[in-house]
Amino acid sequence: MSVLNPRFLFFWLAYFRNKAPWDTGISPPELVAVIEGEHKLPPGKALDLGCGTGTNCIYMAQHGWDVSGVDFMARALERASRKAAAAGAQVKFYKGDVTRLGTLPLRGPFDLLLDLGCFHGLPPQGQAAYAQGAAALSRPGAVFLLYAFTPRMQKGRQMGVTPEQVKAIFAPAFTCEQVEFGKDEISAWYTLRRVEG
Repeated sequence: MSVLNPRFLFFWLAYFRNKAPWDTGISPPELVAVIEGEHKLPPGKALDLGCGTGTNCIYMAQHGWDVSGVDFMARALERASRKAAAAGAQVKFYKGDVTRLGTLPLRGPFDLLLDLGCFHGLPPQGQAAYAQGAAALSRPGAVFLLYAFTPRMQKGRQMGVTPEQVKAIFAPAFTCEQVEFGKDEISAWYTLRRVEG
């Protein structure tokens, strides 16, 4: 991605100023439920798409998962590597474009995929390429936790997706098992499942 791209500049400035509002340092309860809850998944291979500074990668690694994280911001990944080392967590971080996952040396197939706010900011053609890459790297039966904004204007451009769009973009490789809207209904958590066979 070009450094002249407004999206790149937005994220670069946020990480440079240490003012990335999405970087809370806390794993969301939806992920915690999958890792530690009553119906938790057995540890396997996990992929965090748009991993930022690695908070969720580290959390999963500390609970026995073999974790890889992908982000296109070198500054975020440098911070992620330092945080993982300080926590004693083994995580593989990759700098790359989530719409071109096949170009990265990722070792799938993955049992769990996580996206905490990356997919919804991609253009439509990027979303389609992202979904194809995620499908290619997923084990049949894999769970995909996706957090996305619903449609809205942000900084002069349209972003976000509807549940219908999510279902259509990820079909037929994934089925949508659950959609849980936030209290304000400007965002939702999706639980997707990789189709068997």
